[in-house]
Amino acid sequence: MDFVKEFAIFLQESGAIKFGNFKLSSGKESAYYVDLRLVPSFPHQFRKMVKSLQNLISEKIGLDNFDYIASVPTSGLVIASALAIETVKPLIYIRQKPKDYGTGSLIEGKISEGSKVVLVDDVGTTGHSLLNAVRALKDAKIVVDSAFVIVNRLEGARENLENEKVKMYEITDILAISNALYAEKILDEQTLNRIKKQMNTI
Repeated sequence: MDFVKEFAIFLQESGAIKFGNFKLSSGKESAYYVDLRLVPSFPHQFRKMVKSLQNLISEKIGLDNFDYIASVPTSGLVIASALAIETVKPLIYIRQKPKDYGTGSLIEGKISEGSKVVLVDDVGTTGHSLLNAVRALKDAKIVVDSAFVIVNRLEGARENLENEKVKMYEITDILAISNALYAEKILDEQTLNRIKKQMNTI
């Protein structure tokens, strides 16, 4: 069984993906909710997911072509931490807003100007949190031209990042997950059509 099919079934069985009517943090309505924060509670699947991400990075840009892994709290950071251990790469993370004590820095970790980073997050929706990270990194004169996510929700993240000259890659997307579950008769046609419609209209 290929990883995407296995992963789709795991997401559904673990409750990491749910179908119905949900309100997203952006305030928009959605026919599904995907919560990859549950995945680390299943160590074998978590390890497979991180390994799959490592393989994707290796295949798309090469593990020797960047200096650091960067992420954003919270769920992306858990994945990036595991990936940093697997690849033996230093890790930094970018806050959504500066802390109001100490140095007040947006970037946590030790990194020097001109370093090249790969950005990692769990899910790509509109790319808002990734865009904040990209801008903070560029302001600090750190090079970032690629971002990797586990699931692309196909709601504009790739296009928004491309406007900042950052290419986004994903292990899988919501359409591939939905089609895999539909093929296994886990997802009905009505829900599948709602998801397709959502992708086109957001």
